[in-house]
Amino acid sequence: MQDVTMGEPQARGRFGEYGGRYAPESLVEACGQVEETFREAWGDPGFRAELARLLALHAGRPTPLTPALRLSEELGVRLYLKREDLAHTGSHKINNVLGQALLATRMGRRRLIAETGAGQHGVATATAAALLGLEATVFMGERDIERQALNVVRMRLLGAEVVPVTTGSRTLKDATSEAMRHWVSATADSHYCVGSVIGPDPYPWMVREFQRVIGDEAREQYSGVPDHVVACVGGGSNAAGTFAGFADTPARLVGVEAEGGAGAARGRPGVLHGCRSLFLQDDDGQIVEAHSIAAGLDYPGVGPEHAHLRDLGRARYVTVTDDEAARAVVQLARTEGIVPALESAHALAWVIRAARDGELPAGSTVLMTLSGRGDKDVSTLKELL
Repeated sequence: MQDVTMGEPQARGRFGEYGGRYAPESLVEACGQVEETFREAWGDPGFRAELARLLALHAGRPTPLTPALRLSEELGVRLYLKREDLAHTGSHKINNVLGQALLATRMGRRRLIAETGAGQHGVATATAAALLGLEATVFMGERDIERQALNVVRMRLLGAEVVPVTTGSRTLKDATSEAMRHWVSATADSHYCVGSVIGPDPYPWMVREFQRVIGDEAREQYSGVPDHVVACVGGGSNAAGTFAGFADTPARLVGVEAEGGAGAARGRPGVLHGCRSLFLQDDDGQIVEAHSIAAGLDYPGVGPEHAHLRDLGRARYVTVTDDEAARAVVQLARTEGIVPALESAHALAWVIRAARDGELPAGSTVLMTLSGRGDKDVSTLKELL
C-alpha cells in the first residue's frame, strides 16, 4: 500500500494516467475559466469563510459521527456512521453545490446546469440556486424521474426546470451527456455544476475539495485512526471527500460499487464525459450500460482519482448486489432507527458481509460515510416490506 496525499492533480489535471480535459473546443475555454476562478477562490480566505458560513448555517455542518451501537454488537465490529443524511437536502451533495454556486456568482453566471440520477444532486442544485437567486436547469433520465418522483417534486418546488432525458438507458450517464451538450451553447451565462468527481479538469479535483469537508470533519471527530474507512462509489464524490481525510493514515480505504456499475472494480481505461478513467466497455471499446437499484450508482465508470487510487493500491474497490443493499437498508433501519439511501446501503452491505465472513476481524473499527437518507427510495423499498 502506497502512502498518498490527495492534493492537486498533476499537470493537465492528471491523476497518474487518468483525468485530463477531453472537452469539445467550445468548452475548453469555459473549463479554463472554471479552473482559474476556483484556484483564485480557494486561495481567498473570504470565499472560504463564506462557504463555511453557508455550510454551517444553511446546510447544518458539521454532521455528527454516530456510533451504531446495536448493529455493531450484531456484527462484532465497532461501526461509526458519518451522517451526511442529516445535512440539509438529505445528502452530501449540498457541500459541493454550495461551493460551485458561489463560484458561479463569482464568474457572473446567473444559471446553474446540473445532471442528476438519484435526484439528490438536482435537489441540492435547486436549493443553492434558490438561496443565491440563480436559475437552475436539471437534466434527469426519464427512468430516474419515474423511480425518484419525490425528488422531482422537490426540484420543481424549489423553482428548477427538470428536463427529461429520453435517450440511451434514460439514467445518469445519459443525463450527464445531455447536460454537457447543453452547456456547449450556454457557457456565456451558465455554469455546469457537475455533481461528482468526474468530467473534464478541474471538476474531479474541485468537487473532491468541496467534499473534503466530510473527511476532515470525520478525522477530527474520530479519536485516532479507524481500521477501515468505507464509502459507496458511483462517480465517487462522497468517497473521494471521505478518503481525502484519511489517505495519509494507515486506515484501509474501501470503495463499494454496485455490482452492475463496477467501473473501478472491473472497468478498463477509456474516455467519457471529458476525462480518462475506468469504464465498463465491450470488446470494441463501447461503453456498456450500467445497472443498479440505486439511481445514484447507475453509472458505468468512476472518477479518475479513484482509478488512480486503485492502481496505486491505496484504495480497494468491491461490489455489492441489489439484494444485499436492500437487506442492509432494513437491517440498519431496525437496529439503529436510520433509513439510509440505497446508495449508502451498498457501503453498509459490504461491512455486513465482510464482518460475517471474517474479512473484518472481530473488534475492528469501521468508519462509514452514510451519504444520504432513504426518503427518496420509498417507492422501491416498499416492495421489501
